[in-house]
Amino acid sequence: MNRTDRLYALVEELRAAAPALRSARRLAERFGVSVRTVERDLLTLQQAGVPIWAEPGRTGGYTIDARATLPPLGLTVDEALAVAIGLGTLGSSPFRDAARSAARKVTAVLAEDDARRAARLANRVHLLETGARTPAPTALAGALTGGRVVRMRYRDAAGAETDRVVEPLGYIGKGEDWYLVAWCRLRDGVRAFRGDRVLAVEETDEPAPPRVVHLDELDIPHGVLRPVLGD
Repeated sequence: MNRTDRLYALVEELRAAAPALRSARRLAERFGVSVRTVERDLLTLQQAGVPIWAEPGRTGGYTIDARATLPPLGLTVDEALAVAIGLGTLGSSPFRDAARSAARKVTAVLAEDDARRAARLANRVHLLETGARTPAPTALAGALTGGRVVRMRYRDAAGAETDRVVEPLGYIGKGEDWYLVAWCRLRDGVRAFRGDRVLAVEETDEPAPPRVVHLDELDIPHGVLRPVLGD
């Protein structure tokens, strides 16, 4: 059994036993490896965000919250490379911190040989950028996921600065440019705010009301819009 398969199996073993505990020695015997190997695998899963807890002592062991977890990712080298490239394109986006964290988690659940091979291949792929864009504030990432109204300071194409209160609706990415699509209360309509022109962001406690986005209302120089999860 390779390491990726063993990580899958470890999670499933703990899920099947939950909420009972499984000792590292029992898990090691189950999978035919050393206790040290099992402990290293469990640490890898924990670092990848799998909710595994250890209870010390002679009768202690490991357990998992079976309701809050999924098995680790079973990616091929080609899939891991594609994920790394995709995450790498978010370097100037509001999601760049989350992308770096996700990349570390993907690497953590790959077999060691696969992780090294994927890293070598990823180092051969480069993104051609102008370098002229200031990255969008990472605080904008929470503007959508938080579901809250946002206050921000914005500088338009003419250089004029205004304070806006907006209701986040979505994002559009175009090369190095990332646009927050939102209902602007100052303009009383849907607007697209380019990320590098957002000077300050503050999320409020007010829930953003549901609204419908009409793409023809947006002033963005774009070609064909494609959903991120489209085929």
